[in-house]
Amino acid sequence: MRSRTFLLIVLAAAAAFFAFAQLVSNNYYFFAGYTVLQFIVLATAWNILGGYCGYVNFGSAAFFAVGAYTSVFLHKTYPLPIPLLIVAGGGIAGIVGLGMGYLTLRLRGSFFAIATLALAVVLQTLVVNWDYVGGSRGAYIIRPNTINVAGFEIPYIEYLFLLMLILTVVAIMVARTIERSRLGFGFATIRDDELAAEACGVPTLRLKLIATTLSGALMGMAGAPFPYYIGFLQPQSAFALEYAVNSIAMPMIGGTGSWIGPLIGAVLLGTIQQVATVTISSAVNVLIVGVLLVAFVIIAPNGIVGLVQNMMRRERR
Repeated sequence: MRSRTFLLIVLAAAAAFFAFAQLVSNNYYFFAGYTVLQFIVLATAWNILGGYCGYVNFGSAAFFAVGAYTSVFLHKTYPLPIPLLIVAGGGIAGIVGLGMGYLTLRLRGSFFAIATLALAVVLQTLVVNWDYVGGSRGAYIIRPNTINVAGFEIPYIEYLFLLMLILTVVAIMVARTIERSRLGFGFATIRDDELAAEACGVPTLRLKLIATTLSGALMGMAGAPFPYYIGFLQPQSAFALEYAVNSIAMPMIGGTGSWIGPLIGAVLLGTIQQVATVTISSAVNVLIVGVLLVAFVIIAPNGIVGLVQNMMRRERR
């Protein structure tokens, strides 16, 4: 399928989804839908480095928090519209990703994973001691109840939902374009055998730096609207464990190495978590992630996408 046709299909699906949410006319669905869309972006971003290149990143929450605190900083310094904050958050997080990659990508396996986790700890310590963005006390973000969009007054949560929906489309298109490009083929050689790729002349370090930059930028974009969504941002919420855990679990459940795997995993796991939050408690969300991860490691090690592909191969035989 051509990229232009695929883009039209994705845009049509996004428009239908937004129209359906409007018909339901319940703000809770916009709050819950925003969270699920946010996890789609995070899972897709993680998959660029973790799925395409095979480098497991435990620092997803750090990049998410960089985007969130970029918005807080600019909100206090020079308030900007949220679309510009998303661009700024993505830019700063991309620079952080580039720096992290330059310092850590010579490490491999568990050593790289531990280094990314250390990055999150360092950034959280920095934010906790930075009083201008709230420090350990946190920062309030006062948002209006409604906003004018193209001449229509809509609730602010619907505006945030729409922005995250657009960002989801962007993330999916970026991931699919990478997957079908020479860049994606280069990522695949790193994942399959990095030493052989280097021996064949593949610029592995350059490709890995591109992957960390793109992955970090998308995560930062996902985090930029978060202070306006939550209203009160503190380090414990921006660097929450659920962002790091879900960013890894969702692609693994859906299937790494393809753009659709993180999408399936994020929709499935995100929806289950939102239902559990309403019916039981948000405290069981990490438990749900753990149970599903164990189940899929045993039943479908390659995720839902891999399971479906194996079933289709058996039918052809």
